[in-house]
Amino acid sequence: MTLRARLTIWYTAVLASAVLLFGGTLYIVLNLGLTSQIEHNLEQTADEILETLDEGLPQDVTITLRALDLSTAVMMQILAPDGSVVWQSMNAPAGGRPLDPERIGADRNIFSSQTLEGIEYRVLTTPVLAAPTEQLVGYLQLGASMETIQRANQTLAVSMAVGGVLAVVLAAIVGYMVSGAALRPIDEITETALSITRADDLSQRIPQMGPPMGEVGHLIQAFNETLERLEGLFEAQRRFMADVSHELRTPLTAIRGNVDLIRQTGVADEESLDAITSEVERMTRLVQDLLLLARAETGVLPLAQENVELDTIMLEVFRHAKVLAPEGVKVSIGREDQAIVVGDPDRLKQVLLNLVANAIEHTPVGGSVRLDLACVDGEAHLRVTDTGAGIPEEELPQIFERFYRHDRSRTRKGDGGTGLGLSIAYWIARAHGGRIEVESEVGKGSTFTLVLPLKRTAGEGTPPERGSTNA
Repeated sequence: MTLRARLTIWYTAVLASAVLLFGGTLYIVLNLGLTSQIEHNLEQTADEILETLDEGLPQDVTITLRALDLSTAVMMQILAPDGSVVWQSMNAPAGGRPLDPERIGADRNIFSSQTLEGIEYRVLTTPVLAAPTEQLVGYLQLGASMETIQRANQTLAVSMAVGGVLAVVLAAIVGYMVSGAALRPIDEITETALSITRADDLSQRIPQMGPPMGEVGHLIQAFNETLERLEGLFEAQRRFMADVSHELRTPLTAIRGNVDLIRQTGVADEESLDAITSEVERMTRLVQDLLLLARAETGVLPLAQENVELDTIMLEVFRHAKVLAPEGVKVSIGREDQAIVVGDPDRLKQVLLNLVANAIEHTPVGGSVRLDLACVDGEAHLRVTDTGAGIPEEELPQIFERFYRHDRSRTRKGDGGTGLGLSIAYWIARAHGGRIEVESEVGKGSTFTLVLPLKRTAGEGTPPERGSTNA
């Protein structure tokens, strides 16, 4: 069953219940009101009659009651204490039977319903007491026909039934039309989604319909944002697959070439074996880095929570950088504050190694790479500055993407990285509640800053600076 049909059924059912409840309440209230009015009229008539009987039953009842102006709708009987009929009005049923024999003997006014000659009557039975002894001398029974009330109730019931049915049918038609109009944008959203699925075109967007702040407007906005996000993810996946294919093709081509050379010569020379080993190690690093990023993005990569001395890690990375740096590239330490953060020391060291390795790789002979550690406003700022070619400003947002290279024409060195170092560093920084900031100017170099929240700093005020170390 469609949502439109379900909404119409629910709307119609609610309206039908409301009409039924209202009609039933109105019927009961009207019936009680009219019955109460008849009972009140009977009591007033009984009081008037009892005034003429306050001294007992007279000998000539007909003459005594001649002055009473009884309505033709009210019948009257005067009964002796034993229940025998002493006198009755002309419209009372023949046969000398009391209107309500069961109420003979009552000591107070009692109302009852009786059916006489196929017509329902409301009967009042009241005792007649002689003044001043208050001796019971008989009973007075008055009956009023309920036929008028029954006709009114029947008319009301028929009117409510016919009107209720018409109202429910009209409400169902209007509800179906209104729900269709309200759900039309959802149908268009569905059609757009299906067309996107059939055409595999995530660039399509749903046009805005209705007020942007309405429920449908929010739905369209959320759907378009999802499409935009999916388009970005699919594009990133496409580039990722292309980059992975490229990164694996190069070492595999080198391995195959060396294997073919060994087969042709029949001699496994050291140079070919070293080349094969180097390419295999490169592919191993690539697979390990991809696995690390996959585990990180799925949240299954655990991180230690320890007190980490960033200045100590910086010194360790500095010593390693002196080994990595080629001849002609100077590596030095500038400012060195003492800083302690909470995190995983191995992963934080990996971040700094990736930043330093990236700086060394892009720094030409005669250039320099400098490391600085400063404590600023409760944060540790660990900077890696190089004097390389720099990165164009428009490419800065993409530098943390996997396999990103701002110089596409330059191939990686055989012992270089996998192109995932900055992506891994970015994720580790985020996982530690920090960030990586980049400043770069083409032709002058770049500065990568790892920013982490401090646990505490040594000393008060600005931590002391250590001397500069060069290599």
